[in-house]
Amino acid sequence: MDGEPIGGDGPGKPVYIMLNKPVGYVSTVSDPHASKTVLDLLEQVNERIYPVGRLDADSSGLLLLTNDGEFANRLTHPRYHIPKVYRVRVRGFVGRDTAIRLTDGIDLPDGRTAPADLRFIEYHEPTQSSVIEITLYEGRNRQVRRMMETVGHPVRELTRIAFGSVRLKGLLPGTWRKLRPEEVERLLDAAHATPTPPVELRREKRPFQPRNRTKPPAPAPGRGVPR
Repeated sequence: MDGEPIGGDGPGKPVYIMLNKPVGYVSTVSDPHASKTVLDLLEQVNERIYPVGRLDADSSGLLLLTNDGEFANRLTHPRYHIPKVYRVRVRGFVGRDTAIRLTDGIDLPDGRTAPADLRFIEYHEPTQSSVIEITLYEGRNRQVRRMMETVGHPVRELTRIAFGSVRLKGLLPGTWRKLRPEEVERLLDAAHATPTPPVELRREKRPFQPRNRTKPPAPAPGRGVPR
């Protein structure tokens, strides 16, 4: 005020944290309607930090937290197209036609989604569910769940396994570590305003190819998934 700094010693040292968020925790600093927030898992951190984007309470996996506002903006703003990878178990068998719909974009109430990448992992006959990996280049509220619901394959389990160049490795649910300087640098280097990669290029790099050769045949067009 009047040219003089008020309170404290200025901004603290930037902190960058990777957390393996368990199911049941909300990705907010505080929520009067939630019994557990992700900050409950980070009580040892003295700095005031906040999540970079969100994972809903029913989802788990990689969540970044920081006190660096510019870092958070660069990683979450739609124009930067930072890829986020989710491993998802959904109801029914996900066939090629459905995969193409997802890679082309899905019409949702808040607009058409940007094209996504999709990789089939396996089909589990006892539970009649598919495991897929889906990569998004944007971030909307509960986007993966809404996309899969729209194509007739509701999500049963959802885990984020990568955020940009950082992957979820070596962290048990509920544990965390600080990002290494080179990890922060790679994330920022990737955060440049770019167009979404063309559909044709992504399909050439990562075709939809199921690994599980014992999967059942895809349902006929217009018919529901196997029950």
